[in-house]
Amino acid sequence: MSLIWANDLIKIEVHESEIPWLKIFTHIAHKEFSDASNEERVEIFRVLDIIERDMLIFFKPTKINIASFGNYLPHLHWHIMARFENDSYFPEPMWGMVQREGSYNIENMSEFIDSLKKILKQ
Repeated sequence: MSLIWANDLIKIEVHESEIPWLKIFTHIAHKEFSDASNEERVEIFRVLDIIERDMLIFFKPTKINIASFGNYLPHLHWHIMARFENDSYFPEPMWGMVQREGSYNIENMSEFIDSLKKILKQ
């Protein structure tokens, strides 16, 4: 995973995958969403909304998946994934059973990240 953006409350990382997949983490390791401060919770949803909208415009996915589990890593974080009918798992979750050999190829991920960073700076 690589850090692409951060502020005083949260950070955004890229999850290496066959699909566009980002994660939002709080800097403070809260176990549950309700443990986070109001400011952190608002910032998570603000940034999550920006990421989803930018992924929809940039990648034109079949669906956006958003998840927060934290069973293996009990540090509050959110997954935002652009899903495609020709990715390996669709319609299963990315943690599910492989459905096929995926033929989706991420193009211009670095261009997407640059675009996202510009939006987040506003």
